[in-house]
Amino acid sequence: MNLDRHVSAHWDMFHNLVRGDGDSAAATRAFYKEYSSVMDLPADFYLHTIKRVFHDHDLPRGTFRVRGHRVEPAAIERTALMTVEGERDDICAPGQTVAAHQLCNGIAAAKKTHHLQLKVGHYGVFHGRRWQTETYPNVRSFIRAQG
Repeated sequence: MNLDRHVSAHWDMFHNLVRGDGDSAAATRAFYKEYSSVMDLPADFYLHTIKRVFHDHDLPRGTFRVRGHRVEPAAIERTALMTVEGERDDICAPGQTVAAHQLCNGIAAAKKTHHLQLKVGHYGVFHGRRWQTETYPNVRSFIRAQG
């Protein structure tokens, strides 16, 4: 995703190294070390889940099953629900996550909230400056309010 941005970041890292700016290059290296880390899930499980949730829409259709049991989001009643989306998310577009609020209609409206983080993509929703200064404080406040 965003190939141009990643190529540009590596090109900038190369130029930083040539100029002797090791700190900037190290920051880019550290970012890509985390960004490129391997997900600790079997690929078939991950791909099957993506297919079921985002392609086949098994949750809203009521056909999502786990170990033979139908998953019923409407049966959730005694928890709080906060959804977070990134305005520029090109993997899970805005609207897909907030849809959980309609599916989980057993949760009281007072125990639900949604946060759309402006100016971030898929990775930036939970990483970086905006996560630390804007999104996380909202998540923390929501959790504390549920106390």
